[in-house]
Amino acid sequence: MAKKHRQKPDNLLAQNKKAGHDYNILDTYEAGIALTGTEIKSVRDGKLNLRDGFARIRNNEAWLENVHISPYKEGNLFNVDPMRNRKLLLHKREIRKLGQMTARQGVTLVPLRMYLKHGYAKVLIGVAEGKHNYDKRETLKRKDQEREVQRALKARY
Repeated sequence: MAKKHRQKPDNLLAQNKKAGHDYNILDTYEAGIALTGTEIKSVRDGKLNLRDGFARIRNNEAWLENVHISPYKEGNLFNVDPMRNRKLLLHKREIRKLGQMTARQGVTLVPLRMYLKHGYAKVLIGVAEGKHNYDKRETLKRKDQEREVQRALKARY
């Protein structure tokens, strides 16, 4: 029997896999993102990188920073800077709450996924706390143990 692979949903555009390794995700929020016309076309092509990105609260506004969206190849004159800061669209109470959470030492906002929802680009923002190296090793050990158990159960049946 052929092995079943997990397929990514059609609307998932990018995922920050490194975030789960580097951070403990405390809470998540879904935010809209303000993009230009050529940026959304590039995003729909999947030409973006969330790995080094983070969000910041400035002047009661949420901003997504350090996310690379490649210039649209047909955009020529209308293309903008690929690393520009992009505004996140959240309710005021959510921005206020995120601001209070990130005021604590060691807490940051990390983009986890970007996807399309009803034709609009959305970003899943995680309120995250940095992991120490020993936490990362412990997580890897736990995953390896779970994988071994699954292999043993699979071989048994």
